[in-house]
Amino acid sequence: MKKTIITIGLSSIIALTGCADKDKDLGMGAKNHAGNPTNVNNPTQYYDEDYRNNDNKSDDFGFTRTNSATIDGRNISNKAASIDREQLSDVISKLSVQIPNVNDAATLVTDEEVLVVYDTNAKDRTETADQVKRTAMSVVPRYYHVYVSDDYQTLAQDVENFSTLKSGSKGIDYTIEQTIKRMLKSPQGYKMSDGENENGEMVNDKRDHHDNIHQKMDNR
Repeated sequence: MKKTIITIGLSSIIALTGCADKDKDLGMGAKNHAGNPTNVNNPTQYYDEDYRNNDNKSDDFGFTRTNSATIDGRNISNKAASIDREQLSDVISKLSVQIPNVNDAATLVTDEEVLVVYDTNAKDRTETADQVKRTAMSVVPRYYHVYVSDDYQTLAQDVENFSTLKSGSKGIDYTIEQTIKRMLKSPQGYKMSDGENENGEMVNDKRDHHDNIHQKMDNR
């Protein structure tokens, strides 16, 4: 009887040790940068589980789990999310030229708009415009509005000229609006949804400073 108990006890210890070693080898242990144990039962407790490998291979999955209330005890509700606009524009351009009949693409990403000018020999301009637009929509946050144009020869350089400017540059909103007006002469694809127009703008949304562009264009 004693031998049986001892055997079971040793087996349990070996099993637990093996599981711990396995988790360690697989890199599945949760990391807490605040120096405290992870506590998922307390919604206000900071936790950050990081499963990234140190070699950062491009084919690795990306995963981050973060508490929405606090990070290291600091409230993050007023902390604006930061995105790499240069990287987003690069991704959109590269994805756009993979669309059938799209040969070149120039992309500008601002704080709330995406402008994509592309060269195409497609017969169905509306369908291609819709594909380019939805490709861009799939990359940026959903509050962005996307404008496209296949008038590459005329507008590509105009879009490129914005590359050295910033959101706070003098007169930038007006200049971008004028460029968008010109882009709207080209097909924009189909409506994004019943409540959104072709560019992802909410219908009758007065909060957006470009909400009257389509109306101005219709009155031309």
